[in-house]
Amino acid sequence: MSQQTEDVLQQFKDCIPLLEMLTDENRQAIIILLAQNKSGLNVNTISGHMNLSRPAVSHHLKVLKQSGYIKSEKKGVENYYVLTVRKPLEQLKSLITSVEDACNSAQ
Repeated sequence: MSQQTEDVLQQFKDCIPLLEMLTDENRQAIIILLAQNKSGLNVNTISGHMNLSRPAVSHHLKVLKQSGYIKSEKKGVENYYVLTVRKPLEQLKSLITSVEDACNSAQ
């Protein structure tokens, strides 16, 4: 196996957690809500838009935050969550570029 192939396979492995975040419909809905509200939303507001309890929404927010899809900003006594997909998108773009490069070098 070539080094290029090994590198691409490693990038796939590195992106698995990022891709798994997107397989959950509730996290998809939260990402869409945050994308539509650039100033951020708190847990109660997000819960109000979904058929999930506040603790369930908090759990999904925690998972999304740990993966780099969102960040929290303290406003008064509440945390407001905003979409920050920069890191995950950079990793996914790098993977796509590597796969394209591998395809191009095979031709």
